[in-house]
Amino acid sequence: MREQSQQRILEAALMAFAERGYEGTTIAQIAERAGVARGLVSYYFPAKEQLLQALLGQALDAILALTDPAEGEDTPDLRLAGIIDRTLESAANTIGVQRLVLCLMLQPGTREIFVGVEAAKADAVEEFERRLQEIFAARGAEDPALEEVLFRSVLEGVIFKVAVYPETYPLAAVRHRLLTMYGLPAGDPPDEPVRPLRAT
Repeated sequence: MREQSQQRILEAALMAFAERGYEGTTIAQIAERAGVARGLVSYYFPAKEQLLQALLGQALDAILALTDPAEGEDTPDLRLAGIIDRTLESAANTIGVQRLVLCLMLQPGTREIFVGVEAAKADAVEEFERRLQEIFAARGAEDPALEEVLFRSVLEGVIFKVAVYPETYPLAAVRHRLLTMYGLPAGDPPDEPVRPLRAT
């Protein structure tokens, strides 16, 4: 019950922050949206900042888990293809979270909180980077560390575009292009037309 209540509050906070912004959201509004007493929110999260820290922590944990190999991913190529697929699927299914994280990373009032959460998970971030570098090293990359940075930059760009243009971004075509770019099995290119990106 405790975990369920906390998660319900966090989900309400996510929606409220996404609609009103961090600064424009009150604890009372979060409590009302979660269907709980204001005191319960304050009991679990004594300050609004702690709600934000918990949300960012969950989002970062989800990103770090993308490198966990699925069953059958027993070669570097299959592991890389799996990371691409899981990342794109996660981006498409968690657009609200992605938008919030992007905003919080850039807003002066919340950037410091994001940096603190990232610092608290420094070991996990390093493990994430190490796993990617191992994959690129096993695939024969001349500079695995640089390949890891470039790979993450490409995926983060895709996540940004999906968050901003969810209705018009050609995700299937981009997936196919990413797989072929890294020499991975991609199947036939999708028939999906590439349209001008429009925010919705």
